[in-house]
Amino acid sequence: MPKQEFKFINNKIIQGKEDKYLNVHVSAADVLKSWKDSVFSFEWLKADGSVKPIEALNESEKTKRECVEHDLSDGKALETPILGIGLMENIEIGAGRAIFLTLCDKGAQTIPVHIPKSNESDFAKFITTQD
Repeated sequence: MPKQEFKFINNKIIQGKEDKYLNVHVSAADVLKSWKDSVFSFEWLKADGSVKPIEALNESEKTKRECVEHDLSDGKALETPILGIGLMENIEIGAGRAIFLTLCDKGAQTIPVHIPKSNESDFAKFITTQD
């Protein structure tokens, strides 16, 4: 798959709190592997950990995916997803789940995200350089 260029803007959730977050690129595959342990992953992931096709999503998630697909086709900037660490010490996608998972399904190797500065060391193994 040829490399696609995606444009991002800061997520509105961090507005006024930018000093509490880091902007990093993470390995999409490594995040998916960790997020598979989330109680919410069943909505988007198949048993093998890959992203479900759009037609397999529930109506609410399908609508979110369609919005991301529309924004991508229009060349709009996407809000940067926000990741955190869950109770089971796995990655949680706090905001921008449809964006993150749609990009994974489109073959993105790395994805820019916001992470809490307080969790920087927890993310060390996921952080990568931009592809």
